[in-house]
Amino acid sequence: MLTLKKYSLLKDLVLLTIAMFIGSLGWAIFLLPNHITTGGIPGLASILYWGLNIPVQVTFLGVNALLLLIALKVLGWQFCLKTLYAAVMFTLFSALGQHWMEGSTLLQGQPFMAIVLGAASLGSTVGLGLASNASTGGTDVIAAMINKYHDISLGKLILLVDISIVTASYLALRNWEEVIYGYIFLFIFSVCVDKVVNMMHQSVQFFIISEKYEQIGRAINVNAQRGCTTISGQGFYSGREVKMLFVLARQTESAKIFSIINEIDPAAFVSQSSVIGVYGEGFDKFKAKRKKNSMLQEQARKLGITTEPIATNQTNTAKSQQPKA
Repeated sequence: MLTLKKYSLLKDLVLLTIAMFIGSLGWAIFLLPNHITTGGIPGLASILYWGLNIPVQVTFLGVNALLLLIALKVLGWQFCLKTLYAAVMFTLFSALGQHWMEGSTLLQGQPFMAIVLGAASLGSTVGLGLASNASTGGTDVIAAMINKYHDISLGKLILLVDISIVTASYLALRNWEEVIYGYIFLFIFSVCVDKVVNMMHQSVQFFIISEKYEQIGRAINVNAQRGCTTISGQGFYSGREVKMLFVLARQTESAKIFSIINEIDPAAFVSQSSVIGVYGEGFDKFKAKRKKNSMLQEQARKLGITTEPIATNQTNTAKSQQPKA
């Protein structure tokens, strides 16, 4: 039987595989043949392919492997293994796409359409990769290493590197029109990444009132792998005591939770609403806060100031979480 940790890892790997398939084919079919430069390592691989005829797969996999060896100590083995898996899948699928398109160019003479389709596919790839707690490799790895120790915006850093690579493509293409297409690609690509990440990370909350709340809570724990909180209440009109379940889940899990509720108690009263952000186990992490604390501790250490935690009331310091019913 799969544990929650193994299930989560398997789900991430499946999501990564789908993401790499979409992005690599978009790159190999729409962008490479039409001389449209992307950012990151794919952009660098494209420049070397056009200028020196070095296979893009060799550059992409080689540079990523080198970066991950350097990043192993900084970012951890789990992040690096997932990213290496993503890089290998991208390499294999892009080789397959190039083989399919050998001797032909799809959307030839329609560069803007090629840009839109290529940016949408690669943007979806990066967004899905981030949603599966991994990087798609390349400049993302460099930015993540720098961002861990320096207070620099990841988005700005990656954008700066990508613009530099697109500009450098002029050395191989000798055509400013195609370089400008690369800038347009970066804009559409960034919009697609934001849309996919927001969609995958969007969360919802449920308030469920039912006499069968225990059965519903257990089913959500087991089948949806989500925690529930039981809240005691009282009906204003009837005066009866009621039990209400409070559940937080991803938007993509809503249909499954509704199905569970409907199967157990079709008469249940359910309220669903979107939430801006959910932080904690099973959701997003407080990355910025942790980083700030580590920087303050480092400054305090240099000044010789102790940063040992002060004992406080357990009720105030306990970590907030949703216990499984």
